[in-house]
Amino acid sequence: MKLLLIALLALVPLPPIGAMPLNLALPTDNRALIDGKPEDYYMYVHRNFGGVASKPWTAGMYGFVRNLKKTKTDGIIATRFHEGLDIKPIKRDRSNNPLDEIRSIADGTVAYVNSNRAGSYGRYLVVEHNWGDGPFFSLYAHLSQINCEIGQQVLAGTPLAIMGFTGRGINRERAHLHLELCLMATDQFDAWHEKFFGGKSPRGLYNGLNFIGIDIASLFLAERQNPQISIPEFLATANPYFKVAVPRHSDRLRLAQRYPWLQKGDPTKPSHSWEISYTDSGIPISVTPSARKVTQPTITFVRTTRSDHKYYTRGRLEGTGRKASLTKSGKRFVALFSDELVKAPTPSQAQ
Repeated sequence: MKLLLIALLALVPLPPIGAMPLNLALPTDNRALIDGKPEDYYMYVHRNFGGVASKPWTAGMYGFVRNLKKTKTDGIIATRFHEGLDIKPIKRDRSNNPLDEIRSIADGTVAYVNSNRAGSYGRYLVVEHNWGDGPFFSLYAHLSQINCEIGQQVLAGTPLAIMGFTGRGINRERAHLHLELCLMATDQFDAWHEKFFGGKSPRGLYNGLNFIGIDIASLFLAERQNPQISIPEFLATANPYFKVAVPRHSDRLRLAQRYPWLQKGDPTKPSHSWEISYTDSGIPISVTPSARKVTQPTITFVRTTRSDHKYYTRGRLEGTGRKASLTKSGKRFVALFSDELVKAPTPSQAQ
């Protein structure tokens, strides 16, 4: 019996060494996503396309789900990317104000609280999580009330706030929780912000421009199928839409130091550049040493398309087919990852 038990335990998949189970919790009492009723989970968006008014709930999902455009080659496509999930309230008072309690999706530490109603997020807060694969950040936006403070340790399911409709473009009718789960692009965000926009960001590292959202809805469902899944495993099936070679300024890209699972190939071998692979939405999925000599960020690969690449990359690339170049916003975006603002000398340069 003991040998049988050992044999059975050997069949149970274990998380990678150093990684911990995610143990995710839904952020509100709305369980429709898990129950297979997405139309009851996502808040709709008012749309008028081709003279036809509609309220598609699909526009509350993660991904390219907004701003429809009719193209000559690919038909009707959505060109605007939505970084997170817009989750419907299930409790309202007599004045139609949402009452849903917002809870942490996982164990972590409250990293940032913004009590200002203005901006695209309105009142929002950020919780930092570390499952052994680098820091990840859950963001909860459009809140009416925040009931936590920076530095507070929280568990999955800990109450954080009350749902609201603060922020630009939100009203009482469309009150919802905007939820994101993100990687942090750079720990040098102030330097980046000052170069491209002038002055430091009032929100520091926790500016939405510094967060790269992943598909948290699919992660919720994937964890139901495999409770041991890690975020690197979840992202492992993602295919690159484009790759960019950036000059090598240091022995290791800071992004790969923060998320070691992104590093492919031997970073200690001499190389002239780093090649960073991105999904269409801009999630970095690998960093590889490259022999290519570049003096500025250079596209080395792009997925073939018949329509302009700008429609599929949030405007960061332009061109068609196998030809693409970085737009102004694309150059700003790649600068978040390239260490061009942190030019620490390599050992060979320092000698």
